[in-house]
Amino acid sequence: MLGYQEGRRVLKPLARGLTLIELMVGLVILAMLLALGTPAFTTWMANARIRSTAEATLAGLQLTRSEASNRNAFVRFQLTTSLESDCELSTTGPNWVVDIATTDADDSVASRCNLPADDTSPPHLLHKRAAAGALGSTLVTSTVNSLVFNGLGRLRNGPANGARIDITGPDPANCRPLGELNCLRLEISAAGQVRLCNPVFSSGTAQACLMPI
Repeated sequence: MLGYQEGRRVLKPLARGLTLIELMVGLVILAMLLALGTPAFTTWMANARIRSTAEATLAGLQLTRSEASNRNAFVRFQLTTSLESDCELSTTGPNWVVDIATTDADDSVASRCNLPADDTSPPHLLHKRAAAGALGSTLVTSTVNSLVFNGLGRLRNGPANGARIDITGPDPANCRPLGELNCLRLEISAAGQVRLCNPVFSSGTAQACLMPI
């Protein structure tokens, strides 16, 4: 292509774009990179959800124990199916509710998880939290659906050896060491101690689980 500059004829370089073949090769390479990276990203996201759910549940248990000590009263941590008016207690409930445990006949939070926090009237709700990215991607499995702490921070109910809450992906069989996911566990001792552990680690390490399965 010819052009003019200050009365002189100059030669302009021809503009050259991508050919169809080059474009197709680039798309194939991009598709291969995405295919290689997708499984790793999916696993990373699943592990992030497991960690988020475990830490949120740990915070709820620690909050319950703290409230029991501060109030010198029985305070209860409960897993529920939802935080709506149709909620039920469940050992696989991803949501949790904290309330004051009393001897009132209508003390249960079942079907009343939607009520605002109020420590003066049944069911004496103190705190609650919706599932932290658990539904559909993370599974919460507990040995009990309710734990009550007393004013000394100890468990009032539950087995003599404490309770356990497992946080896994939708398929528990996909947990390491045989699977891909870093599944976690919350252990609550009879003395009220709450700890987050990883079942993969062997005994003697800081992150190892201590309770027998």
